[in-house]
Amino acid sequence: MRIREVFRFAFAGLRANKLRSALTTLGILIGVGAVILLVAVGKGSGAQVQANINKLGTNLLTVSRQAGGFGQRAARNTGTQSSVSALTTADAQALVDPTNAPDVLTSSPVVTASPTATFSGATHQIAQLVGTVPAYFSATNWDLAEGSLITDDDVTGARKVIVIGQTVATDLFGTTMDPVGQRLQINSVPYTVEGVLKAKGSTGLNDADDFAVAPLTTVQDSLTGFGSLNQIVVEAKSASATTAAQDEITSILSARHHLKATASPDFRVLNQQSLLATSDSTTHTFTVLLGAVAAISLVVGGIGITNIMLVTVTERTREIGIRKALGAPRAAILGQFLIEAVLLSLIGGALGVAAGLIGTRFTVAGVKPVIVPASIALAFAVSALIGLFFGSFPANRAAKLHPIQALRHE
Repeated sequence: MRIREVFRFAFAGLRANKLRSALTTLGILIGVGAVILLVAVGKGSGAQVQANINKLGTNLLTVSRQAGGFGQRAARNTGTQSSVSALTTADAQALVDPTNAPDVLTSSPVVTASPTATFSGATHQIAQLVGTVPAYFSATNWDLAEGSLITDDDVTGARKVIVIGQTVATDLFGTTMDPVGQRLQINSVPYTVEGVLKAKGSTGLNDADDFAVAPLTTVQDSLTGFGSLNQIVVEAKSASATTAAQDEITSILSARHHLKATASPDFRVLNQQSLLATSDSTTHTFTVLLGAVAAISLVVGGIGITNIMLVTVTERTREIGIRKALGAPRAAILGQFLIEAVLLSLIGGALGVAAGLIGTRFTVAGVKPVIVPASIALAFAVSALIGLFFGSFPANRAAKLHPIQALRHE
């Protein structure tokens, strides 16, 4: 029997049970579509995280206090608060040393608060108000939308000026009033708006634009006090110099805090390059996990194909007996039912690819999916192999039927 005849019988078998065939392909459709969409969501999530990290700058290092360090142990042993466990403005200044830290470009002391801002009856609690120096803006990739940034003179004179993010500007001044030059109250202390920052956008519940920056000395004087810094933001001279800069920072601060070689540091240095690498590894694992979970539905769809094809073989036992009695070879019977199973998988796979591509055009849980071409080819190929694998058992069963027994079947 020619291959064309085998395909003709296979198509006829599928058309004879349109609803059953449609429901069988639905399982493969869901599986293939889920694999493509979930892998795209995982890839998109990773791209979004990396974009947010890149917004801060790939040559950025952040120094913060480390719990359990030498100074804290000293404080516990003596019953007094140890000064060496605090990050100070002098520490930040010491990091900008061309001799001891040739790979450090800038160093910005940082204190943070979350105060309430008011203007003409409008009230907004700022998620993060940063007290720092002008170098902070370039280190963290903040650009100005209008007005001007704080200056060294503002820091030296502890002037009550502030630069605000887009969310703060909108909530306090609306969309029609120009915030620059306006005076608002920060915890009842008057500040003049010097400038408005360009929007950076939000990620999930984190709004990067609910943000403001004021001179370090002003924030310390009116909000936080002149105690320990929250952070020191360091800008390396280049992305490739961050590791060397991190070693230089560790060496300088260890010496300033009088840490012994065997002591645990009372500070930690976060390297953006290391964070990017960790994020990439985590995203890859997350994407593989999502793809594996979605692939389970493909296996379920394959089991559905086996079930339906077994029912089909049972229903068409007499037909198989008649065809065998008329001389149809075993290969023709095997090929017909195997082709039916593979066609169900291929049709479901093609529709699943279309469904997955359509799904990636929408935002899922705040994440814009990023299509991974390899996932499309892999999901479609696996759907065909599933039809071949799970269809082989019922097809082989049909081919083994004895003509006499098949003709006697009721």
